[in-house]
Amino acid sequence: MLSIVVPAYNEGEHIYDNLNIIDKSVSRITADYEIVAVNDGSKDNTGAEVARAASENPHIRDCGYEVNRGKGGAVTWGINNSRGDIVGFLDADLDLNPDMFAGYVKAMKDTGADIVIGSKMHKDSKLEYPFARKVFSLCYYIMLKVLFGLKCHDTQTGIKLYRGDLIRKLAPLRKVDGFAFDIELLALANKCGAKLVEMPVELNFTRGESFGRIKFKDVWKMFTDTWKIWWDLRIRKKYQL
Repeated sequence: MLSIVVPAYNEGEHIYDNLNIIDKSVSRITADYEIVAVNDGSKDNTGAEVARAASENPHIRDCGYEVNRGKGGAVTWGINNSRGDIVGFLDADLDLNPDMFAGYVKAMKDTGADIVIGSKMHKDSKLEYPFARKVFSLCYYIMLKVLFGLKCHDTQTGIKLYRGDLIRKLAPLRKVDGFAFDIELLALANKCGAKLVEMPVELNFTRGESFGRIKFKDVWKMFTDTWKIWWDLRIRKKYQL
């Protein structure tokens, strides 16, 4: 079974259509799947639109809640409510095409990988996104390489697959609610000896500004959370694996 977790915050204008696009794409991979839609306490009509999509399609599950928890909290809630042998994440705005999941699932099966992630730095990636974000991604990659020594080039692209039993083991250990939750999960998986494979992405940035909804305070929190993860993992050894 394949589970796709879709966290959504204030995506009311597009979430109904996007969930149905994801459904059509995933249905071409397997008949045994679920789309776990998590409305992260949105202030607009996202919750109502998710409920509408779920009422019309048994493969779409409405797993939203009232109070905003941040992207890390939303993805973790989706993971905890997932049932798949493989669990994927995908951003609700569909800057990333869900059709890529077919190749990712095949790569996971062919290589025996525990994790397959999309990488903007893969040589075959096709990117249309702002220069400022490219610079940020490169600087963050260097930082992560120094701190964690991960065998990957990009941790923040919003399309990933995990072996279901692995991610459901790691998700309850998460301490970070913000955007750095991705590096937290990957660092924990790396500590467990998980095998990771990177795949190319096709990224079409749809937000008007260079960082979309991400503000300076979000970027700063991402950096401070990353250092906190390193400190708790390497120095304080607070994660019980």
